Amino acid sequence: MNKQRRQVIDKLIEQVEELKCGIQEVLDEEDEYRENIPESMTVKQEIADSACENLDNAISSLDEVEEYLQSARDGE
Repeated sequence: MNKQRRQVIDKLIEQVEELKCGIQEVLDEEDEYRENIPESMTVKQEIADSACENLDNAISSLDEVEEYLQSARDGE
């Protein structure tokens, strides 16, 4: 892979890292919200639980994307 394409991949990796940070911020806020929901509001707890799980899965998926980009850049 030439230098120019490696540089493009480096920029993409940076964008993925920024996305992960943004999602993590939302996840932290939603987790805090979830912890403060009264126990009597089970439906809201379930919705918040699902949102947190999906946000966590999104971060995990982006971790995998980042690994693939790094492998492509490094020729692995």
